[in-house]
Amino acid sequence: MTTAAERATYRDVFADPIFRVLFLTRSVAIGADTLRILALSVLVFAITGSPLLTAVTFGIGFVPQVIGGTLLGSLADRLPPRGLIISGYLLECAVATVLGTVRLPVAVSLALVGLVAMLTPIFAGASNRLVAETLRGDAYVLGRSLSSVASGAAQLAGMALGGVAVAALGPQRALLASAACHLAVAVAVRLGLPRLARPTAGTGSAVRQGWAVTTRLLRDREVRGLLLVQWVPPAFVVAAEALVVPYVQLRGFPAGSAGLLLACAPAGMLLGNVVVGRMLRPATRERLVVPLMVGLGTPVALLAAPVPMPVVAVVLLLAGATFTYSLGIQRRFLEALDEDHRGHAFALLATGLMTLQGVGPAVIGAIAEVTSIGVAMVLAGAGTAACGLIWSFSQRRASPGTRAPEEALAG
Repeated sequence: MTTAAERATYRDVFADPIFRVLFLTRSVAIGADTLRILALSVLVFAITGSPLLTAVTFGIGFVPQVIGGTLLGSLADRLPPRGLIISGYLLECAVATVLGTVRLPVAVSLALVGLVAMLTPIFAGASNRLVAETLRGDAYVLGRSLSSVASGAAQLAGMALGGVAVAALGPQRALLASAACHLAVAVAVRLGLPRLARPTAGTGSAVRQGWAVTTRLLRDREVRGLLLVQWVPPAFVVAAEALVVPYVQLRGFPAGSAGLLLACAPAGMLLGNVVVGRMLRPATRERLVVPLMVGLGTPVALLAAPVPMPVVAVVLLLAGATFTYSLGIQRRFLEALDEDHRGHAFALLATGLMTLQGVGPAVIGAIAEVTSIGVAMVLAGAGTAACGLIWSFSQRRASPGTRAPEEALAG
């Protein structure tokens, strides 16, 4: 296994059997999750005809994660990881099966999806903790890069194939196809992962311990800063992406342009992870955090100008590519964590990412409503670039030998 200073290769990462199992099963599960969300959204719209309820269905998986990540994240450290991960996939399977076979009231369907979402950070925390324990040095960073690539690719595939599946099978059978995928990955984890014991990281009430650990993590200036710098910039950029559909209509681009433009950001993210993760040395990635973060936001502001569609596509492609700034933070984040609470910290990281990517579009969308789409785009880009400048300023303030240049972001 590589050290932090040595550049790893994909062969190093995939040589680990535990990572291979987690990587492949999680990729399939993300595609199945995307299929489930799409199928349920179509089903809810067919039943209610309500655009609002359809939108709520599409986004119901975000906000409930706050509860699981903050109050129940300690379970990722207290329970054996294999059983916890299998339980998560089986729960996804059960809910998708019920939704596909039983005609439930819309409110009950949304409550079931919300329940799964609430517990998702726990399962993700257990999986990410296993990755951190099985991969060392730069292999860990490259493993996280590969996970991001797989996540983006699986979401794109889920959307593309999901539309075909819903059209060919109907929404209810598509939900059953999602359930079958989750059952398959649960079996794969059971057969592919060894039974890894987990020493109990605490006793007593999981909720009480979860809140205590969350509070401790957020009070730690270094950890808080590293969380914020991974949470906030993506929220701004995703908010700008959420305005693409009305932006296309405003600019009078051809029909179907929105789908093409929305695909540019995840495509850029895939390309950027391959280039930055595989081709650059660890020290170079860490030096490029600020340029990449500023590069993440500055091009977005250009969308306020009357630029042609190819320029818009390039801007969104670059914005997606520069998401790889986070690769320069992964090692420092891992080193800042207490080993006994890594699972909880990863659950909290996932919670903040998902929550702010749900809140960001709402805030920027409200600004666009009272000003203009152009102004909202400028604010989204400026906000992201400002995060990079704050990070740069905090690095200059940090004294030599400290590990807390995130203090300015931490507040």
